[in-house]
Order: sequence, then structure tokens, then C-alpha cells
Amino acid sequence: MIQRIQSIFLFLAAACAFALFAVPFGTTTEAVAASELYQDSVYNIHDSVALLALFCVAGGLAFISIFLFKNRKTQLLLARLAIIANVIGFIMVIIFYMNNAADLQAGQDQENILGFSLPIAFLVFAILAMRFIGKDEKLVGSMDRLR
Repeated sequence: MIQRIQSIFLFLAAACAFALFAVPFGTTTEAVAASELYQDSVYNIHDSVALLALFCVAGGLAFISIFLFKNRKTQLLLARLAIIANVIGFIMVIIFYMNNAADLQAGQDQENILGFSLPIAFLVFAILAMRFIGKDEKLVGSMDRLR
């Protein structure tokens, strides 16, 4: 299970998704009452139920697919679904960010933190995992031809 490289990539992808619970997308120096996202001066995954659900689904699917190493087609399907959930979540993060950029005052400093790079890292790890799952599928197919 863990001896395969795609299992490590899937674990790292799941870790990136679940790390969003602890890492914010952005912070401001002080709370902004007019903003939906920065009322507590932190923009994180807990600001929207949709973001919370999408990144939980993405991380959960990536984690579950680690244990489906005997059924590579299902593992590949779950990895694809995890990527789709992650991409939709990341697009929603950017949309929420752009919609609330106007609510910030001109002098308000805003820091973008590691949270914006974690969904991108998820994509990289999940795509690498899919690549190695595909290689395993081709290897097994070529071995079946030789029998």
C-alpha cells in the first residue's frame, strides 16, 4: 500500500487539503466590519460552508484512494474526482477573494499566506499520483499480454 509512490503522492495531496483547516488564505492587520471574509481579520476555510465541504471531499477522496491500490481504475477515478473538487474549491476561494477585495480600505494591508499555495500543491501531488497509477495500469496490462 504505502510502498508505491502514488500512495505517497495521494497522502501528500490529502495532507495539503486537510492542512487548510490550520492555514488561512489571507490575513489583515485589523478586522474589517464591512467584509464578510475579514470580519475576524482572517480569511480561511471556515468562512464558507461550501469551501469547507469541497476541500474535505477532496482530501477525503485522496485519502480513501490510497487504500484502493488493488483496484487501480477506481483509484484513478477517485483521484480525478478529488482534483475536480479541489479545482472548484480553489476557484471559489479566488472568487470570494476578488469579491471582498473592494470591501478592504485603501490603507488596509493584506497578507496572502500559504493557504493559496496548498490547493496548487494538492493539484501537483494528485496529478503525479494519477500519472504513476496510469504507469502501474500499463505495466499490469503488458504483463497480462505476456501470459
